[in-house]
Amino acid sequence: MEVLNLMKSSTPAQSLRTKKPGVSPANRSLERGIEVLRSFRPGSELLGNAEIAERTGLSRSTVSRLTQTLVGSGYLQVEARTRAYRLAPAVLSLAHAMRSGSTALAIAAPHMRDASQAERLNVGLAAPDRDEMVYLESIRYNRRPSLRRVVSGQRVPMELTSLGRAYLAVAPEDQRKALLAHFRLTRRTQWATLGHVDFISVIEAPDEQTIARVSLELGSRGTARYETLTAIPVEDFIGSL
Repeated sequence: MEVLNLMKSSTPAQSLRTKKPGVSPANRSLERGIEVLRSFRPGSELLGNAEIAERTGLSRSTVSRLTQTLVGSGYLQVEARTRAYRLAPAVLSLAHAMRSGSTALAIAAPHMRDASQAERLNVGLAAPDRDEMVYLESIRYNRRPSLRRVVSGQRVPMELTSLGRAYLAVAPEDQRKALLAHFRLTRRTQWATLGHVDFISVIEAPDEQTIARVSLELGSRGTARYETLTAIPVEDFIGSL
């Protein structure tokens, strides 16, 4: 069971960015500095200027100035031997402040725990960020060791997960159209095979059984790839085939 936090989100494409408040022009230096911080992901804890430039699309000279500034501000640390950068502890403090100050999480967490225990299922709360979903909380009913461990702050692809597709199903129409256009550009191979109609048929399925049935059919013919699917009882799934 996944719960959506319908915060406004932004995407890499300019047309998908969240509109900023006010009329003052955006601060380009700040935007670029944030993009540098965004380039760090699990599995890429150390990044050099060249790697950051490739991930952000910024010039190496611009990245060099930004990384030096971020080191001086305490948000990046530099490893002397490799001259590569890693996120500094100050970044974690920001995440803690966000999580502990989240009204939505404070209200939802008790209900999530109750639902997890009563229904014996895993419950997650996530918010959209660009073309991904970010977990704010994940309560795992099954405490046994699992290959799939979900923690706060973890990202999952929006278009490849049941959680992300649930968001797409209820996203504002303009945001949803922009995201689908973005996926068409960034997922060219899968989109060319799957097509707009099949993609929409998964997103707009009226119930979990329909989602599972359509997803199974598309997956069996090799036109779609999924990381997660909606969870339904085995008997209900078999009955829907």
